[in-house]
Amino acid sequence: MKKLLLAVSACALTVGAASAEDVKLGILIGFTGPIESLTKHMAAAAELAMSEVNASGKSPYTFVPVRGDSTCTDAAAATAAAERMITAEGVKGIIGADCSGVTRAVLTNVAMPNGIVMVSPSATSPALSADPDNGLFFRTAPSDAREGEVMADILTEKGVKSIALTYSNSDYGKGLAEAIAAAFTAKGGTVTINAAHDDGKADYSAEVAALAAAGGDLLVVAGYLDQGGKGIIQASLDSGAFSTFGLPGGMVGDSLPAAIGPGLDGSYGQVAQSDSPGAAILTEMGKTSAAPFDATSPYSMESYDGAALIMLAMVAAGSTDPNVYKDKIMDIANGPADGSGTKILPGELGKALELIAAGKPVDYDGASGVTLIGPGESAGRYKEFEIKGGKYETVKFR
Repeated sequence: MKKLLLAVSACALTVGAASAEDVKLGILIGFTGPIESLTKHMAAAAELAMSEVNASGKSPYTFVPVRGDSTCTDAAAATAAAERMITAEGVKGIIGADCSGVTRAVLTNVAMPNGIVMVSPSATSPALSADPDNGLFFRTAPSDAREGEVMADILTEKGVKSIALTYSNSDYGKGLAEAIAAAFTAKGGTVTINAAHDDGKADYSAEVAALAAAGGDLLVVAGYLDQGGKGIIQASLDSGAFSTFGLPGGMVGDSLPAAIGPGLDGSYGQVAQSDSPGAAILTEMGKTSAAPFDATSPYSMESYDGAALIMLAMVAAGSTDPNVYKDKIMDIANGPADGSGTKILPGELGKALELIAAGKPVDYDGASGVTLIGPGESAGRYKEFEIKGGKYETVKFR
């Protein structure tokens, strides 16, 4: 009889575990393209958040990741990948997209018509702040309008009087270049040239010749580290046009100094990243996870946070319907105005689920120190760095 009872009990537990509803979440980022060296870390971070929730046993949903390749730059490919996620895979939310142009295309052409929530960990174009989104779009990375101000501060503090500026011919590059130029000139600086470059070219000598002719104390490269931005820097060093470079977030990743070598030493810039308590926690979690990743790689912390916000909002709403749970995302991210929400850090998603189930408020701080403002975007902090010995060395956080 005892064996029979044990068997029945085990069966009941198995049935209970299996009764959790499977919910698919899309991870739509550029697994190929100009930031592909970053996206493996971004995807692993988002998937770690899902594994953490599933392992807690405290969610009525079992979350299943579905990867899709945005390519970062091909709007048609990103749109097709998003449509497949929704129509064929049945995802209930998307972490992504990554680069600003493809994010805007997916939001307008796929997410809004299908009523799907998107939380981008890395789309930073200021235009996204004003784009219509039906309350479906959020981002855990700050707008480039803020990065322009930060870069102008750094340049001014270093005594830079004039810059040549080149940008990727994309929504990301255009928006960031405009923000940098506006902020730097407002501080009395001079932009000698503000010129686009196309990604994927084999030869950037013509572009660099125009930049060199305009001159400047240094060259700011608002591009992509695995594509045109890298090519511009290499051509500048080869020709002697510039020896020091200002590097915004799209140019940050270990693959760049590995490709360029010692010539990049002494260059500097900034990238969206937090020094919050949660950042150190996720860094250690990434090292020991089943699929290890580098949480200090750009936008990895924001990817973990994007996935966490969607999952916690679903549980708080008691629904996987994006048009229902979207209204809980800001509540989860910021907590009550009176500050009564319990702070939630990486590794504490099970704790958050317990509090939500008990009707208690949470304030999701996550890895990137999440606070959402205005149209659902991050207030953001930035890490100022300098490249020394082929490594990005932190100067301070802003």
